[in-house]
Amino acid sequence: MKHQLVFATNNLHKLAEVQSKVADQFKIVSLAEIGCHEDIAESGTTLEENASIKSRYIHKNYQTNCFADDTGLEIEALNNEPGVYSARYSGSRDFNENMDLVLAKMQGKTNRKARFRTVISLILADKEYLFEGIVNGTIRTEKSGFTGFGYDPIFEPEGYNITFAEMDLEEKNKISHRGIAISKLIEFLKSI
Repeated sequence: MKHQLVFATNNLHKLAEVQSKVADQFKIVSLAEIGCHEDIAESGTTLEENASIKSRYIHKNYQTNCFADDTGLEIEALNNEPGVYSARYSGSRDFNENMDLVLAKMQGKTNRKARFRTVISLILADKEYLFEGIVNGTIRTEKSGFTGFGYDPIFEPEGYNITFAEMDLEEKNKISHRGIAISKLIEFLKSI
């Protein structure tokens, strides 16, 4: 039986990434498809809190099984900034401005270690489950590549000499933080 789950996002890049990861096993439905056009406030101070806020809002107001994620880029030399504030680090949701701010703050720093971390909150039959995915890497000194979204042009995953933005979606999904968290979610759903 094919499961239908609402993914608490209208980000088309995220939807495509997740749908390609789950293939035909699940039908992923966006917020727009269930008629949700509210901007759900991400007022938490952790990725876990923000993911929970979104999934609980959808579950409560639309009475449906759903999941939500929150992702942060955590840079060691910046005390794990931008972290939970990754989407609006520069004060705007413009990722070029966010990347420019990171690159400016990283100038002259030799420690370029960073990680992407995704937390997924799944609400299924009134119970909440959390799943985490982490990918380690480094911050480049300049942007490189045109695919992906967010900070992908400045993040080089461990073991590669290209950025996420230089990978095709299939290659990125094999190793990405969201891909890892989604794999855990799928394994859990298969086991119930």
